[in-house]
Amino acid sequence: MRNPLSPAALLEGASGSSYVRSLVVGTVGVLLLLGVVGLAFPGSVAGDLAGIVFSTSTAKSTARLAAPIVLAGLGGIFAEKSGVINIGLEGLLIISAFVSVYAASVVGVGNAVLGVPALGIAFLAGIAASTLLAAVFAVVCIEFKADQIIAGLAVWLIALGLAPFMSTVFFGGVNTPNLGASVGWQYSATMVVVATLGSWWLLNRTAFGKHLRAAGENPKALDTVGVSVSKVRYAGVLLSGVLSGVGGSALALSIGQFVGSGETMVQGKGFIAIVAYLFGNYNPLGTLGAGVLFAGLDAMQIRLQQLGYAIPDTLVQTIPYVVVIVVLALVGRTQIPEAAGEHYETEE
Repeated sequence: MRNPLSPAALLEGASGSSYVRSLVVGTVGVLLLLGVVGLAFPGSVAGDLAGIVFSTSTAKSTARLAAPIVLAGLGGIFAEKSGVINIGLEGLLIISAFVSVYAASVVGVGNAVLGVPALGIAFLAGIAASTLLAAVFAVVCIEFKADQIIAGLAVWLIALGLAPFMSTVFFGGVNTPNLGASVGWQYSATMVVVATLGSWWLLNRTAFGKHLRAAGENPKALDTVGVSVSKVRYAGVLLSGVLSGVGGSALALSIGQFVGSGETMVQGKGFIAIVAYLFGNYNPLGTLGAGVLFAGLDAMQIRLQQLGYAIPDTLVQTIPYVVVIVVLALVGRTQIPEAAGEHYETEE
């Protein structure tokens, strides 16, 4: 029997369509072409771009920036596969980012509680805050059958206002002081890989994954065999809260600070996470690839501003978002769960 986590099985799951295979081949081809041209003409624009793309600093920045996108995207898969559209991922990232930094500051970096170091407590607190907010969203949408899009926007707006406000209350400003310690990019990368593989296994190799897909595709059939559609949907939304909590905490603790000015330090990564899982066609491995792509572009635009080309900084900063718009034009190939966004009344 083939190992479901073997490279062959994973590649099969990641490239189950010609569309995905074309994207993979195209991306690899562009990178190879850029590398060859960059080596042949090191002083050219292509050479500068190749130097950025294949640099260690870009790889580290990409690992750090990809964590909230990929982890929130994985959470979005669980919620939407169950039939609940959670566009409040941005809010979950924001609230977990603040709470994780606040918890670390209360415990004190270098201290521990019951043997758990401060940064570990910070992660747990961030996950708890995000999961709690996701639970409120789930009750409003599943129990009281509120419009999921409006409820998701409310989650985002609440977090967008609440986190900077609480930062002002406890720290005297929307930006918290730096903790003086941070989580390395290696930990962010490890969490992303583990969460991606775990999500793939849970969705494709367990009974829960089958129930989750049924709740989003044909809830009546799931109800008929005696499985509670509501419980499955609650589980999917709560998982989106847990994974987003890990992502938001990883983002804030990677720099040791919460920044609450403007769109906060999250800067739309929750919305990009939605595009990532749509781009990946609800496949955790595809979501990983899309998240790394967007994070890499974000890391590149930071480095491009240091090259000295006569390009306005504001124009360079739009590169990741232009790519997102292009991706949105392609997601018509995405197979959205048929019952996503629809309320279900049990027939008991």
